[in-house]
Amino acid sequence: MIKPTNKINVITLGCSKNIVDSEVLIKQLDAGNLIIEHDSETTDAQTVIINTCGFINDAKEESIETILRYARARKKGEIQNLYVIGCLSERYKEDLRNEIPEVDRFFGVNNLEQIVKSLGVEYRRELLGERNLVTPGHYAYLKIAEGCDRKCAFCAIPLIRGKHRSRTIESLVNEAVYLAGKGVKELILISQDLSYYGLDIYHKQRLKDLIDRLSEITGIEWIRLHYLFPANFPADILPAVQNKENICSYLDIPFQHIADPVLKAMRRGITGKETYKLINRIRKEVPGIAL
Repeated sequence: MIKPTNKINVITLGCSKNIVDSEVLIKQLDAGNLIIEHDSETTDAQTVIINTCGFINDAKEESIETILRYARARKKGEIQNLYVIGCLSERYKEDLRNEIPEVDRFFGVNNLEQIVKSLGVEYRRELLGERNLVTPGHYAYLKIAEGCDRKCAFCAIPLIRGKHRSRTIESLVNEAVYLAGKGVKELILISQDLSYYGLDIYHKQRLKDLIDRLSEITGIEWIRLHYLFPANFPADILPAVQNKENICSYLDIPFQHIADPVLKAMRRGITGKETYKLINRIRKEVPGIAL
């Protein structure tokens, strides 16, 4: 355990979901009166926490190279403590522990409370929904769910992040109000799969209901939707995208192939014909949309 007066450098690798996780962690540590840096290139912090990505090979290599860099710094006495958290640690914890013994502790993706307590800080449940933003102040990511229930043949996300777990509309609206109060103008909605939102807790897709509520929040001028799975696409959102001024005419959709044999082998749950039909419907209902 480290002394609470130490400086901590939190390094975030990977996707926007990791950014949100780091922001939540930084909020908790900041509440414990620690000095927190984010993505600092220096080694003046006594403790370094690396939030890793374990999804694709390039991201894995970047994470391992970063861990090794700070492992060398710890070996030379430039830092006192090295923690590794996030997706790579979740997936390869035992291998990493054996290969890089300079790391003090490894944590997975759902160990926020343990991480905070191991750093000598009280975990504060009253801070849930609050974050210290590391993005520019005008925008923030809003993670509406965690995990994924899809069965794509090539993807390790369900193995790493677990099954899909939607957050309630009320909790997301409260967090968005909090972010608007901090000056955020643009909300970027993220999860492993926005299309699935609500099915687990409401037993139906409720992304439309969520964006309707978010669009009413004073101060939020743009709402942008990231990563909507094309199979079982929630088409009821399209009128809102077209008609509500603060919902961007923009959709981030992973159209990863068009050949039916490949789509079937990938277990994407959609055919090439259905893909074209969906694109045509989106463009018809929201003219000029960016895909």
